[in-house]
Amino acid sequence: MKPMNIPFVSFLPMEHELDAELRAAFERVYRRSFYIGGPEDSAFEEAFAAYCGADYCVGCGNGLDALLLILKAYGIGEGDEVIVPSNTYIATALAVSYAGAVPVLVEPRRETFNLDPAGAEAAITPRTKAIIAVHLYGQTAEMTALREICDRHGLKLIEDAAQAHGARWNGVRAGALGDAAGFSFYPGKNLGALGDAGCVVTNDKALAEKVRALGNYGSDYKYHHIYKGHNSRLDELQAAFLAAKLPHLDKMNAERRRIAGRYLAEIHHPEVTLPTVLPQCEPVWHIFSIRTPRRDALEAWLASQGIGTGKHYPIPIHRQKAYQDLNLEAGAFPIAEEISATQLSLPMFYGMTEEQITAVVAAINSENW
Repeated sequence: MKPMNIPFVSFLPMEHELDAELRAAFERVYRRSFYIGGPEDSAFEEAFAAYCGADYCVGCGNGLDALLLILKAYGIGEGDEVIVPSNTYIATALAVSYAGAVPVLVEPRRETFNLDPAGAEAAITPRTKAIIAVHLYGQTAEMTALREICDRHGLKLIEDAAQAHGARWNGVRAGALGDAAGFSFYPGKNLGALGDAGCVVTNDKALAEKVRALGNYGSDYKYHHIYKGHNSRLDELQAAFLAAKLPHLDKMNAERRRIAGRYLAEIHHPEVTLPTVLPQCEPVWHIFSIRTPRRDALEAWLASQGIGTGKHYPIPIHRQKAYQDLNLEAGAFPIAEEISATQLSLPMFYGMTEEQITAVVAAINSENW
């Protein structure tokens, strides 16, 4: 039988379905000729804050900037430490570095890929100011335990919610689980712009106001600068696109859960380990991540069958040249290293057909790899 062509991700089904709404959003902004800090931005911020169940949303340029602005707004910088997962995308650590603080890496749980609360507490020192809980692959971190740890030690709990738009922990959506949350709206996210974009979500009014000023050259009103700020704002066009997509997010996340449900129920190859979902968590499956000691063989086999895959992330942070200054040798974080060597991401996108899902499952369950 001829192999199918199944991409790792495709935007086409979603973009086709929302074509008229996205074009209308563009026309509305274009005709208004107002491109920064206008009504589209304000409307999206209000809608996304309400969606997350939080009081405030402040748009910014991207997800990395969102985390950086949170850290700077909290006054976290030189001489401080911030705990981050050892297996996260490098942007989480970069935000800490750009703020002038030191990222302290802590191992995740193999089963969920998310930060181990016990390990996080063990890494706390007098210099620790915050824990960044990454909701990796769309499954929320163990926020109840992390909240208790942060309260006990007087730390800020920051969510890296870049992959978790709409995910819940104990019924509460990402964005309303910590003191503040940074979101990315990179096009591939569950809620993606048509370019780079991000935001900060919080219930802290003072923090929201400072984040907004910091992202606008440190200005609280025109030509009045109270901080040495940045240029990181959500432009009107991306805000309009995001506002058009937001009402459809829950439906699209439900489709991802349906696809994941089939993967979880039907993949049964003895050398494949499926992700574990904690009972408190309602994931949105930004990534469906499996592990196998024969990752490269499976990757090659799936490619031969026309099935696209991804690796998240093949080189852990402590082994990146960019972080050689941390002086962390191979073996320092064995769980992160094991995940990086065995993790494979399966096709996961809105609009996948039953036939495509069946083909992915059959290829993984095959004895041919």
